[in-house]
Amino acid sequence: MNNTYTAILKRDGDWWIGWIEEIPGTNCQENSREALLQTLREVLQEALAFNRQEALEAAGEDYQEESVAL
Repeated sequence: MNNTYTAILKRDGDWWIGWIEEIPGTNCQENSREALLQTLREVLQEALAFNRQEALEAAGEDYQEESVAL
């Protein structure tokens, strides 16, 4: 599955600041645009893995998974 997310990028002095629009709390800063995009990818992967693990733990043992598309 290929998911696409929206990165919001902003230059602030010597720094680049970025957020992933669809995932609250997914943000970081770097000293270059390229480094920011790479760090955002890594932070997004970590956030998705964390959210998935948290959902599975909350569901317990008797659950079903279903794909949802918009």
